[in-house]
Amino acid sequence: MGQCGITSSKTVLVFLNLIFWGAAGILCYVGAYVFITYDDYDHFFEDVYTLIPAVVIIAVGALLFIIGLIGCCATIRESRCGLATFVIILLLVFVTEVVVVVLGYVYRAKVENEVDRSIQKVYKTYNGTSPDAASRAIDYVQRQLHCCGIHNYSDWENTDWFKETKNQSVPLSCCRETASNCNGSLAHPSDLYAEGCEALVVKKLQEIMMHVIWAALAFAAIQLLGMLCACIVLCRRSRVYALLF
Repeated sequence: MGQCGITSSKTVLVFLNLIFWGAAGILCYVGAYVFITYDDYDHFFEDVYTLIPAVVIIAVGALLFIIGLIGCCATIRESRCGLATFVIILLLVFVTEVVVVVLGYVYRAKVENEVDRSIQKVYKTYNGTSPDAASRAIDYVQRQLHCCGIHNYSDWENTDWFKETKNQSVPLSCCRETASNCNGSLAHPSDLYAEGCEALVVKKLQEIMMHVIWAALAFAAIQLLGMLCACIVLCRRSRVYALLF
């Protein structure tokens, strides 16, 4: 019965190592997605330390490729040294992923205050020209999130750009996709997005952070199972195993 248990554990462990390789790709993808998205919203969230969880999970993803290789070789050869190394590395990665989850929750809680502080400044610097990074960022967000202004389109009336243009209109990026011949005029508010951008930017950034958190939690659970199976195989010839079986 003991040998059957060992064989089953080895089979599960080899299967888990294959999952680790897949997990490595997914973690690297999630980390890259966070970087790309941050680049689109960096004007609204200037705290670069927010990228720490993304950097860590990319590093973990790269390490999982190596872990999978070590685990497969050690399991097939039943190498006690290899399996012990495998368990230790898994334990370290598990602790790292717990840190990622904690950091994810910390930075997720900071998003709202950070965006509220930054978005006011970004809208005030808007000048409507394509070369200007802040202007491009605002137009991009308004088109992508289907929003206008900070809280609503009336916020544009308080900007220097609105006062300088003197045409009683908001940027064309505020126009609804379904509105034909929209020129951003406040005389036709039904052509404009009614919802403000601040709440949607906060929601988007918090969703991204939750992707990181859930990815770290999911693979931490898989790693726990991997460590359990590795420990069972590792104890095959130990006195403890002999006493139990």
